[in-house]
Amino acid sequence: MLWATAAVVTLGFLIALEIAARHYGLPGPITTQVQEVVLAPKSGFLLYASMGLMMVVLTWRQRFIAAGAAIGIDITFSLVRWAADVKVTEGHPFGNGALWVMLGCAVIAVTRRTGQERVLLLKGVGLGLLLVAGRKTGDTWLLITSKTRPAVLDQYVATADHALGNPSWLVGRIVTATGPVGARFLDYVYTQLAVAAVIVALYQLRNVAVERRFPGHHLVRTFLVIGLLGPGMYMIYPVVGPIFAYGADGGHWAVANLWPDTPPPIGTPHHMPFDEITPRNCMPSLHTAWATAIFIHSRKGPRILRFAGAFWLIATLGATLGFGYHYGADLVAGVVFTLTIEAALRSLERGWDRSGIQLVAYGATVFAALLVSYRYLSVEMAGHPWVFGPLLILAMTSVVYGYVRTTKLWEPKAGPAGQPEPQPELV
Repeated sequence: MLWATAAVVTLGFLIALEIAARHYGLPGPITTQVQEVVLAPKSGFLLYASMGLMMVVLTWRQRFIAAGAAIGIDITFSLVRWAADVKVTEGHPFGNGALWVMLGCAVIAVTRRTGQERVLLLKGVGLGLLLVAGRKTGDTWLLITSKTRPAVLDQYVATADHALGNPSWLVGRIVTATGPVGARFLDYVYTQLAVAAVIVALYQLRNVAVERRFPGHHLVRTFLVIGLLGPGMYMIYPVVGPIFAYGADGGHWAVANLWPDTPPPIGTPHHMPFDEITPRNCMPSLHTAWATAIFIHSRKGPRILRFAGAFWLIATLGATLGFGYHYGADLVAGVVFTLTIEAALRSLERGWDRSGIQLVAYGATVFAALLVSYRYLSVEMAGHPWVFGPLLILAMTSVVYGYVRTTKLWEPKAGPAGQPEPQPELV
C-alpha cells in the first residue's frame, strides 16, 4: 500500500510539472523522458547508474543478461545513427539501452512474475526510474523558478556572506589559479554527483537479491526527498549565485563584474530583477546537501568507500564555491537541510520517539533561523563578522553534533558476550 501510494503521488507530481512546463512552452519531465527512449539521452551515465540500482534485485546471471542487452541496444542505436548520418550534438550517444532494459524489466514483472517476486522486481524498476525522474523533475523545477521569480535575493546573501569571509570569492581565485586542469577535475566531480550516490547505494543494497527485500533506510530515499523539497526552498528564497549576480555570466543583469577578484562592497541590500533563464537554485545548496548525504551513508562502508564519501564532499564544496555557483551561506544551510531530512527519514523508519522529534524540530528551527537571518540581519552580519561568523558555524555544528549524538543512541547495542560453561578437569 505504501509503495502504491508513493507511485500515485509521484505520477500526479510529474503530471503537474508537465502541465506547468507546457504552460511556458517547454517539454516537461514526462515528455523529455519519453523522448530518451529513441533520442540521445542527456546523461547516459545516469541511465546506466539507474539500471545498476534496478539490478540489485536480480541474480548475477540476470544482471549479466541485462547489462549485455543494454550494451547491445546501444550499439544498435549507434549503428542506426551512423547509417542515417544523425549527429549527436547534445547529451550522450549511449544510455538508451539502459532505459529499454528497465522498461523491459517492468513488462516482465507484470506479465511473467507473480507474488513477492513481481513486487520486488517492480520495486527495483521503480527505484531506477525514480532516480531518472528526479533528474527530469529537477530540470523542470529550475525552469519554473526562473519564470516565476523575477526578483532575486543575492544582495542579501552576498552581504551576509561577509560574516564567513566571502568564501566563494576566495575559493574562486584558488580554482582560477589551478588553470583548466583543476577546473575540469572539479567540474567532473560536480556533474557526476548522482553516479557517486549510486555507488554508495549499490553497496547498501548489495544483499537485496539474496534477502529478497530492501533495507528500511538507504541513500536513495534521502537523495529523492532532498530533490523533492529543495526546489520548494528555491521558490521561497530565490538566489542565482555569485557568478551570475556579481560576475560576467550575469551580463547586464549583474550588479557589477566583481567575482572572483573583488568582494562586493557592504551596502544596503535590495531585491534585484534578473532574467527569465537563469535558475534560482542556490538557497540551500542541494549539491552540498546531496554530497553530505553521500558522506553520511558512506560512513558504515569499507575504508575505500568512506574515503570516497569524504573526498566527494570536500570536492563538491570546492566546486560549488570555486565555480561561483553558491555563497558560503548556501552551504551552511545545505548541511542543516540534509541532516534534518536524514533525521526525519530515520525516525520514520524506526518509529518516532522524543529524541527523533526533538532532533528534527531543532534542525528545522535552525534552518528557518538561517534563512531569516540572511534576509533580515545581513547588514548586521556583515558589520560584525567576528560575532556572526562563528555563530553561523556554531549553529551548523550544533545540528551536526545533535545528529551524531542522537543517531548513536539509536544504534543497536551488542549484547554481553556469553561466559563459557566450566569444563570438568581431568584428574
